[in-house]
Order: sequence, then C-alpha cells, then structure tokens
Amino acid sequence: MSSTLALNPTASGARHGVPHALQALRAIVMRELMKFLQQTGRLVSALVRPLLWLAVFAAGFRNVFGIAIVEPYDTYIPYEVYIAPGLVGMVLLFNGMQSSLAMVYDREMGLMRLLLTAPLPRPWLLFCKLAATALLSVIQALAFVAIALLIGTELPVFTLNGLHALGAVLAGALMLGALGLLLSVHIKQLENFAGTMNFVIFPMYFLSTALYPLWKLQESGAEWVYQAARFNPFTHAVEWIRFALYGKDPGMAPYVVLGCLAVFFALACWGYDPQRGFGQLAKRGGGGG
Repeated sequence: MSSTLALNPTASGARHGVPHALQALRAIVMRELMKFLQQTGRLVSALVRPLLWLAVFAAGFRNVFGIAIVEPYDTYIPYEVYIAPGLVGMVLLFNGMQSSLAMVYDREMGLMRLLLTAPLPRPWLLFCKLAATALLSVIQALAFVAIALLIGTELPVFTLNGLHALGAVLAGALMLGALGLLLSVHIKQLENFAGTMNFVIFPMYFLSTALYPLWKLQESGAEWVYQAARFNPFTHAVEWIRFALYGKDPGMAPYVVLGCLAVFFALACWGYDPQRGFGQLAKRGGGGG
C-alpha cells in the first residue's frame, strides 16, 4: 500500500487534501459562529432595524399601501405580511455587507491575513468565509421570522413551502455574502467602508420589491425606478423567498440569484488573486499565493 502511494504522490496528496480542506471549512465556520455567539449585541442590532419596520412602519402604512390580490397571494393581505420577506432580505443584505467590513479587517490585520497564505486553494478559503457568512445570515433571518410570528405576523413557514423558502433564504444569503466578498476587494481602508456601503445597501434595498410591489411602481409612473428594481438582483432574492412561501412559481428569480452568486464569487476570487486581481491586494499585504 505504501509503495503504491509512493509511486502515486498525486493520489496521496488528494487524500490528505480533502480532509485538510474540510478541516479548514469547519475551523473558519466555527470561528465565525463562536465569535457571533460571544457578541450578543450583534444579533440585537441586526434585528432592531427590520422589527422597527415591521412593528411601526407597517402599522402606519397599512392603510396607505393596499396590497391587491396578485401572485403569489390568493387573497388580500395586510402590509406587514407583504414586507416580511423583504425584511428577511434586509437581514441578509446587512449581514452580507457587514461581512465585507469584517473581511477588510481580517485581511489587513486579522486571521484572513494568515489564512490567505495557507497551502489551500484561495477560492476554497474564500468559499469557507462565504459559507460562514451565509450561516450567520440564515440564523439571524430565522430569529427575525420567529419574532415576527410571535408578534402576530401570519407567515406560512411551518409547511413544505417553508422548506423551499429556507432554500431561497440560503441562496440569497450566499449571493449577498459573495457580493460582500467582492466589495471587500475594493475597500482599501476601514474608513472607506461607510461611504461605500451607502452606495450599495440603500440603493439595493429601496430600488427593489422589498417594500412595494413592482406593479405599483409602474402604475405610479416611476418608470426608471421600476426598471432599476427589475434588474436589481436583490429584488429577485426577495421575490424568490416571497413566492416560495406560498408555493408559487418564482419564475426567473432562482436563476438570477444563482447566476449572480456565481459571478460575484468568481470576481471575488479573481480579485483576491495577487497575480491577476484588481485592488493590488498583494501590495497591501493581502496574502501570498
């Protein structure tokens, strides 16, 4: 057996490589999870914003934004039911962007500075970071849904459709986490983070169907807003969650979300390649190959 491995070092390296890669995945995910569990204020701050919209704004706007009987709904619904998937998307969006800030810090002076020099493929290390970000996003989204149910928001989550919606939440978390990775390539200093995020978070959120349906935008004559929302990948993430909850066909939404996930992650991997990537990470100490 040993002579066979000696004659075939590639096979031996592959056998050692897979456990090593899985160990790295487990270590990075567990590190992020343990860090999150030690920062209770992080969960609270992540939930305050969407719960404020749900408990205060939805009550105030209930009579302003009437939701007609359109897909995926079979009857008239209150405004808080309509915006609940959008608020889940808000949780995913803000955590994905917060991961970008954490990545900038880790890359410059934290653990990722060391991990990016590890003898593992860089795309795999970035995927491990992405998996950890998506896991935390899903945990926060589920915590928000639980509180929304407790305060009386009627959502069909305890059904088979709820499992489909959970898959949509995970896909949306991965897409927005990949976008955060991509943005971290360009953010050179932590001081630039707030300005960069203002040009990403708010346009993505407000130019979407998180708070109002597409047909209302078109009906009101806001054509440019309607077109921007149509091509916004965040819109498709929210619509996938919304349609999945009610067992309706989400159309092109899954393809758009998964396609954007692949594009964002591929560009992030390219950007973190010190030989080819933009951002000149190698010159800033972003790790060697």
